Amino acid sequence: MTQRFAFFHRRLLFQLGWILSAMVAACSRADEGAPPNVLLIVADDLGYSDLGCYGGEIETPNLDALAAGGIRLTQFYTTARCCPSRASLLTGQYPHRVGLGHMTQDIGRPGYRGRIDPAAKTVADRFSGAGYRCFLSGKWHLGTDDPTRHGFERFYGTLVSAKTFWDPDHYLSIPADSERSPPAGLPQVETNDARSFYGTDALTERAQQFLAAARTTAERPWFLYLAYNAPHFPLQARREDISRYAGRYHVGWDVIRRERLARMKRLGIVPDDTDLSSRSHYWNYGQTRSGTNPPWDDLDPDRRQDLARRMAIYAAMVHRLDWGVGQVIGNLRQAGELDNTLVIFLSDNGACAEWDPHGFDIKSSNQNILHRGEELDRMGTAGTFHSLGSGWANACNTPFRLYKHFCHQGGVLTPCIVHWPAGLRASQGSLVHAPAHLIDIVPTLLDAAGIDVSRRSESEFPLAGASFVSELNREPAVPRTIFLEHEGNRGVRRGRWKLVALRDEPWELYDLMTDPIESKDLAKTNTEIVRSLSAAWDDWARTNQVTPLPDDYHVDYLKAQ
Repeated sequence: MTQRFAFFHRRLLFQLGWILSAMVAACSRADEGAPPNVLLIVADDLGYSDLGCYGGEIETPNLDALAAGGIRLTQFYTTARCCPSRASLLTGQYPHRVGLGHMTQDIGRPGYRGRIDPAAKTVADRFSGAGYRCFLSGKWHLGTDDPTRHGFERFYGTLVSAKTFWDPDHYLSIPADSERSPPAGLPQVETNDARSFYGTDALTERAQQFLAAARTTAERPWFLYLAYNAPHFPLQARREDISRYAGRYHVGWDVIRRERLARMKRLGIVPDDTDLSSRSHYWNYGQTRSGTNPPWDDLDPDRRQDLARRMAIYAAMVHRLDWGVGQVIGNLRQAGELDNTLVIFLSDNGACAEWDPHGFDIKSSNQNILHRGEELDRMGTAGTFHSLGSGWANACNTPFRLYKHFCHQGGVLTPCIVHWPAGLRASQGSLVHAPAHLIDIVPTLLDAAGIDVSRRSESEFPLAGASFVSELNREPAVPRTIFLEHEGNRGVRRGRWKLVALRDEPWELYDLMTDPIESKDLAKTNTEIVRSLSAAWDDWARTNQVTPLPDDYHVDYLKAQ
């Protein structure tokens, strides 16, 4: 315990220095009349430890460079799922408060209408009202059919999750491109050439087109939301990227988990005495069967070949995403804009286990195809459709339990990198261990831009979060409280304590200071803490349209209660 307390105390002076320097920096930028440009990059279903700078073996040199020149948050919370996370990210609200407590199905309750509340302002609404030009390249998934009605000037990407990375017709432009050419002011590139089209590259290319359009009005700052679909299923990647990782994952998920944890300790992402969680539990599509991820060595050789290829494709998708980030950052550097561009990178939730250790094929279901021989080489190409499975998702979320959908650490903790040379004067490559949440992104961006949101109409929702600066400056006696819920899975984090539960299961209590992997349930011996935190969760849930929890989420993969 002494070692762990020392680990966190070593960061205290840095955090205080970062608070003061960021406060000074934000004020100085506003005084100079030079608000920053803002680049918000989101990965889809990226695991906590996938990036090299968070301990992963996947080659991510461009994101690693951003981290080396900025800061990394190690306790950044999301909502456990794509639609709710994007609602929080763009509105500064808990997702149920703006109608997206689940997915895009309308369950008939205020917190679960399946679309963003018309009264909810997005950060693009706020930025555009302050003179910013706002663009979105990537995934929308907020239940409405036109992001340009929510503050964005132009949109290119998908309104829902990607069904393929290979078909240009799956991606659309708003306003519509004329004869497959970008709107006026955007340079022509081969984004829509079906012969070379790959979705991640198309989003990268269109992002750079939007930057070119923004520079036609150099006097105005810009906000670019670059929301990649990768590495969300279907697992599809360019052959040259897959080949880089084709032989890497035959060692299996048990070895990869151990190797990642060792690197995480060396990087300071987790304390030196952090244990590796046990192999996680899983539930199949429809919740008719459950189990625990098996030891890799217990699988037959053909199954290991199939699963190693799935992880190689996943790694290739992350690698290509990182390449795209490098292209955009290089574009900013060449234009002389990087220093005064606030860049934030994060994932929308933990890695995706859907639905069992073998993964699925063709569509989201319990259907699995065991690929052998030459079939392995076709995996990930056009016309294929695979998922990663729970064993590899468990590895992607090293060292934590569970995955996307769940409120245990593996489902809700993600990497978060902040880079802003002109505005952050913290030591380059620093780590911040204070908890933060998606609801803090909007206040942080507005704070950096000097946009005052204290005045609002009676119908406008007050922001639920706070700027990173304000939150990190709280007195220790008033620890931050973060609330979580998805599909009946629920949680609340306050200081060192986390209360968490699976759907219809009793509360579990963990001391994250001594047990970051949630392995020792202390609920029975700390009943007063359980009572206090559960009462706080109940109050939050009533206020934010979370409860009563639905009995039926109108989806086939969950059993109705």
